Amino acid sequence: MNGEPGEHPGVNPGVNRYARDPFSFHGRVEMRPFASEALAENALGDPHVREVPVYLPPDAGAGGERLPVVFLLSGFTGRGHALLETHPWKTCVVRDYDRGVERGDLPRAILVLPDCFTRLGGSQYVNSSAVGRYEDYVARELTAWVDATYPTEPGRRAVVGKSSGGFGAMHLAMRHPDTFPVAASISGDCHFEYCYGTEFLAALRGLRNHDFDPAKFLAAFAESHDLGGDGHAVLNLLAMSACYSPNPDSPLGFDLPIDLETGERVSAVWERWLEFDPVVACERYAAELSRLELLYLEAGLADEFHLQFALRILARRLTELGIPHEHVEHERGHFDISDRYLTVLPKLVSALDR
Repeated sequence: MNGEPGEHPGVNPGVNRYARDPFSFHGRVEMRPFASEALAENALGDPHVREVPVYLPPDAGAGGERLPVVFLLSGFTGRGHALLETHPWKTCVVRDYDRGVERGDLPRAILVLPDCFTRLGGSQYVNSSAVGRYEDYVARELTAWVDATYPTEPGRRAVVGKSSGGFGAMHLAMRHPDTFPVAASISGDCHFEYCYGTEFLAALRGLRNHDFDPAKFLAAFAESHDLGGDGHAVLNLLAMSACYSPNPDSPLGFDLPIDLETGERVSAVWERWLEFDPVVACERYAAELSRLELLYLEAGLADEFHLQFALRILARRLTELGIPHEHVEHERGHFDISDRYLTVLPKLVSALDR
């Protein structure tokens, strides 16, 4: 439903046409289209006009209220809309947060849920000639647009994400500490040798049915979107290559970090990947990371991608560099942990309120 005045009995006539599903939330969610210059004419041909879900708590802005903003970044193969799931048998991050706000258990903030999905499953929130300028889209365009559109508190903005979204939160915060002075990663990609390296051989196994030709896999995937078997590992290898090692002169638009016959690292390409690895990048951006008001990092002890160990390496490196951070481990794995957002969000909003 679009929330047009008079369309539904009892709907506040002030609700604008971008409001969605007004009976599911005590506050409201708006879905406004945004035409991005950063994403225009991207190499994958993905749309540059994206619907941007934004959650506002009840009576947001009333009496001149200004609210902090939290950007929630989705994981690989996901987009912000997934955090709005309203299936009758399931809960969702935004609805749980909305109910917590209504009860007074959770602090009030505006939530922004960017759509950074691509034909390859995701963007890692980086700028890439093979994918698009998603870092600019989020950190420059959307932040300015949200401030111009909603009752935000100037400069009080956080970024958080899970998995690839957690990597994105770290990447954006270390490169834009003034834009995102508060950041959190929930099971975010780091120490690439652990979180990606173990998947490379599975990707090779998956490419066997496509004559070890990534182009053939992508053509088949475009028809079926089948990620069964080792399909996810193959897509992950190709998507991460497009993000971390783009090459406009390559037939694919990117270079692979492994030899397709043996699985051995291609050193020059792997080094380009490592430039994005938070364990490596934190040294280059140590001064920027030290300016953050809060850097919160967590992973589950049962994480299937070994991120509990990867995060320990990152946390140790941050400590060596004297970068303040909070490192938390819990008993869960990598999947079905969206409720962790409800633990993390109050920390972020509290830091922004300080």
